[in-house]
Amino acid sequence: MVAVGIIGASGFTGAELLRLAASHPDFEVVMATGDSQAGTRAADLYPGLSAAYPDLVFEPFDADRARGLDLVFMGLPHEASMAMAPELVGHVGCVVDLSAAYRLKDASHYPTYYGFDHDQPGLLADAVYGLPELHRSELKGAQLVATPGCYVTTATLALRPLVEAGLIETTGVIVDAASGVTGAGRKADLAFSFTTVDENLIAYGLLSHRHTPEMEQEIGAQLLFTPHLVPMNRGILATCYAKPAAGVDVSTESLLALLRERWADEPFMVVTDGSPSTKATLGSNVVQVTARYDERTNTIVALGALDNLAKGASGGAVQAANVALGLDESAGLSTVGVAP
Repeated sequence: MVAVGIIGASGFTGAELLRLAASHPDFEVVMATGDSQAGTRAADLYPGLSAAYPDLVFEPFDADRARGLDLVFMGLPHEASMAMAPELVGHVGCVVDLSAAYRLKDASHYPTYYGFDHDQPGLLADAVYGLPELHRSELKGAQLVATPGCYVTTATLALRPLVEAGLIETTGVIVDAASGVTGAGRKADLAFSFTTVDENLIAYGLLSHRHTPEMEQEIGAQLLFTPHLVPMNRGILATCYAKPAAGVDVSTESLLALLRERWADEPFMVVTDGSPSTKATLGSNVVQVTARYDERTNTIVALGALDNLAKGASGGAVQAANVALGLDESAGLSTVGVAP
């Protein structure tokens, strides 16, 4: 069995990690920290975990307890993860960070987009971006994995094949995306309260959202990203617009054929003739993608949908950890969504 620690287990991504670990044939959770909820039973905070973890109590973080474990997930704010990682990397079989602390290869982006200087060039260079569909070979044996952002995963898996094939202009790409409220994490903030979110739709992070450089890094194109908060619990839908590259002939049929070929061997990728939807991916690790070509405006539209807590965060982290540790990549993860 793989001895697993979850740091920040009392948050939404931590609770999702606990849920996934409960059905993982190789995982045994031996440590679950939550400093703000230390002493609280997981079953009291998240009753859905009662059957799997009737006696689990969130504990304060103790680096000595974490050292020697096979796998540690960090579900913490960015700067907290950056401060903690050096205590764990090299002392743990694999550290999987769900924050953005190690996602960006260009450290100069951190002050601009995250408001802090990155002072660990060595770990930043060693970290492997945790998207198996693009970085599977690098993930094998990785000691530090940087799990992608949920918006980034959605847009990248919809757009990257088009960039790889040289089908679209790599400037002026537009990513218009919407997220459920859990994408903001578990926090007491008026902006995410029921009365603010209910029956409301709002764009945020205009022109400078922090996921922009991460998207550009993984997609390989300059883009304008506009996220929206929608009144649902979980899910991401990204609608992406790009112009065909000069001299390239495209059609809806050729775009769909390209996506099917690119993702044919990926266990969690579904290329659909229809329109991807968040409910179709709810509770699963699946990403639905599709594409269209509009001849009238000479525009390619690529769409993707996923569950932001599953493939967009904790599910993607488990998938990457499976690869890093040489386990079955699909272990503990479902391709089946929740029925309406």
